[in-house]
Amino acid sequence: MAVYALTGFSLVSLLSFGYLSWDWMKPSLVADVATDPMEKSPPPTFTRPPHIIFILTDDQGYHDIGYHGSDIQTPTLDRLAAEGVKLENYYIQPICTPSRSQLITGRYQIHTGLQHSIIRPRQPNCLPLDQVTLPQKLQEAGYSTHMVGKWHLGFYKKECLPTRRGFDTFLGSLTGNVDYYTYDNCDGPGVCGYDLHEGEDVAWDQSGKYSTFLYAQRVSKILASHSPKEPIFIYVAFQAVHTPLQSPKEYIYRYRSMGNVARRKYAAMVTCMDEAVKNITWALKKYGYYDNSVIVFSTDNGGQTFSGGSNWPLRGRKGTYWEGGVRGIGFVHSPLIKRKRRTSWALVHITDWYPTLVSLARGNLSNVQGLDGYDVWSAISEGKESPRTEILHNIDPLYNHAKYGSLEDGFGIWNTAVQASIRVGEWKLLTGDPGYSDWIPPQTLTNFPGSWWNLERLTDGLRKSVWLFNITADPYERYDLSEQRPDVVRTLLMRLVHYNRTAIPVRYPAENPRAHPDFNGGAWGPWASEDEGEEWEGGREPLKSRNKKKKCKICKLRSFFRKLNTRLMSNRI
Repeated sequence: MAVYALTGFSLVSLLSFGYLSWDWMKPSLVADVATDPMEKSPPPTFTRPPHIIFILTDDQGYHDIGYHGSDIQTPTLDRLAAEGVKLENYYIQPICTPSRSQLITGRYQIHTGLQHSIIRPRQPNCLPLDQVTLPQKLQEAGYSTHMVGKWHLGFYKKECLPTRRGFDTFLGSLTGNVDYYTYDNCDGPGVCGYDLHEGEDVAWDQSGKYSTFLYAQRVSKILASHSPKEPIFIYVAFQAVHTPLQSPKEYIYRYRSMGNVARRKYAAMVTCMDEAVKNITWALKKYGYYDNSVIVFSTDNGGQTFSGGSNWPLRGRKGTYWEGGVRGIGFVHSPLIKRKRRTSWALVHITDWYPTLVSLARGNLSNVQGLDGYDVWSAISEGKESPRTEILHNIDPLYNHAKYGSLEDGFGIWNTAVQASIRVGEWKLLTGDPGYSDWIPPQTLTNFPGSWWNLERLTDGLRKSVWLFNITADPYERYDLSEQRPDVVRTLLMRLVHYNRTAIPVRYPAENPRAHPDFNGGAWGPWASEDEGEEWEGGREPLKSRNKKKKCKICKLRSFFRKLNTRLMSNRI
């Protein structure tokens, strides 16, 4: 039996706050709105393919939305979720690239070779070019497709860019995180570059504009210039609320009473993002799209607790396979939903959006083989049972092997030192090192402004490499049943073995010095020619001095335009 050490607060005091007494079967502290008698008439029928708006936020914690009892104000998201369908059994991946790749391809990351870590800026790697993407299938169905925001699926070749993977237009960043105003990104000391792109060109002229506002404005512009009679797909991948923690001052002021500075800035960013969603929704109504639209809202992974996020009462954080890393915020808002204003406990995974949205668009899936996602629209719209019964969270053979794992501990069929996790029915199994495993309460429970303090910390279990939980009965992962139910452990290990047999080799090449922004005019962008193969992926020497001289001239020009743009912006204010 695991022993837990309490630090900072007693369980009794926390229960008095109502956190541990939260009824998991009714997680929304904002009561589901009863169906209005006027809405008993059936929803509009699909006379034509619906407009699809997919909104993905970055590093937003499970607790960090109003209807999960947060102290952060998200009135727009709360209203949209209350009027639609809240997905309270919804799963994503623990970090950026894996979630995005599975959304775009409908496949587990073991089937795209992206099962380890993220795609880093200097890696000659991207979403496999043989994968037919979600926007490409929607284009086939007659949709206009647009992406606004963070890509993070590789860019070493032009073929990897969003505009080559199914999007008609693109405004956003290619790497994993950038400054919200300057759009600079540093991938190590001295390896810095600008990362905001319009189509396949560098968008130097947009520097100085706060990305959350910029992206919402771009969505409104797209809607204004398009006809609502023609179907449109817009993928809005907000940079918010990933680090760096930056927000306009007026939003930070709202949370001035928060003692924790990181939480204060983070909360401001969430509320700012909420208002951006409000503006997008308003534009849908203004330009005539709303009545035939489907809005999907999803987070990409759990919150980073040391950067202001909270996944309470779930265990773990971003980057882990505990529920705090993989259970996401999700909801669907649409006038086309048959049973609105309710909470769904149907099992849904981020891979499911591919077949679900293509089917809604009346696209053709018959020629797409090997999808791991399911069409879950009937579960969402009509409340039917989900066709999904299990989720492979991942198998990562490259992650540091657990010190105490072994093939023997895995009944001779699985090496429990390997990081892996799977859910089958109500059971969840983890092997290897699942990541940071504490339960971290909302920072408002502490009087220590500069720190996060753990409610409970696991004091044994450090020599373990297998965990088993009944997630339905124990969503907080407090009671490890691996020793009591070896039969279930063995069954789930066999499922891991099954999936592992279908995995393709990991794609995680060494960084290439040619990717340095200095060789691309000071901006991150493609560096390999379109006809180059993979033989160069070990890296080549940097370009010679003539390019360095050219680089310096470009950098000076870039600096000049930045200063000019800053002055112009100051004059406007």
